[in-house]
Amino acid sequence: MANGSLTSVVATLFDNSTHGEDSYLIRDLGDGRFLDAVMDGVTGHGGEEASSSVAQALEAANIASPEDVITVLEEQNADFYQVGGGRFLLTTVSVALYLGGPLYVISAGDSPIFHLRGTEHKQLSGRIGGILRMGTAQAIGAGQNLNLHRAEVSLEGGDRLVTASDGVTDNVNPAELAEFVRNAATPEAASTAIKQTIDERLARGITPELLGGRFRHDDQSGIFRFF
Repeated sequence: MANGSLTSVVATLFDNSTHGEDSYLIRDLGDGRFLDAVMDGVTGHGGEEASSSVAQALEAANIASPEDVITVLEEQNADFYQVGGGRFLLTTVSVALYLGGPLYVISAGDSPIFHLRGTEHKQLSGRIGGILRMGTAQAIGAGQNLNLHRAEVSLEGGDRLVTASDGVTDNVNPAELAEFVRNAATPEAASTAIKQTIDERLARGITPELLGGRFRHDDQSGIFRFF
């Protein structure tokens, strides 16, 4: 523990070889506090520039509250919309922010965040049951008024957190992902197991029927954090 905060260890999965449009950020805010973010740029719509710009803005900003994150995202949205008119410079963003109290989730788009505790897992952002949760259907840059989804969850020692792009979850379903993470001794082991599964499915070109049976080619980003 550090000043009453939980401590955590973290590992990543990152393969940007398909489109080159994912970005991620792991930012240590001191005393066990952190900001994790995954951005999935929209293919053919300036996604690479948009995702990397959001990551850079979150890295540079003074982050002391979830409102600071929202300010950054709203500023990025305004800049992107002014240049791209809602058709160019588009990216999802999912942010997990821990400042020593609850975990704050702030997101736009379909990049999921999962919270695991014991045998249970809960999806905090992204697609739920094949549709977008209210508040997440709009990517950064898609409209003048940014519609962000927000959630909070309490954390305990032993909890695990996954922040990912849909290049991961389109090829490993949430229940499988949760099982890999639950059974891993370290975040590195979780990342390795999931990447190996994705690569095996890529080689065969198929996924389980639950995922449609066909491998989906996309960039893959994942942040695995164990408390």
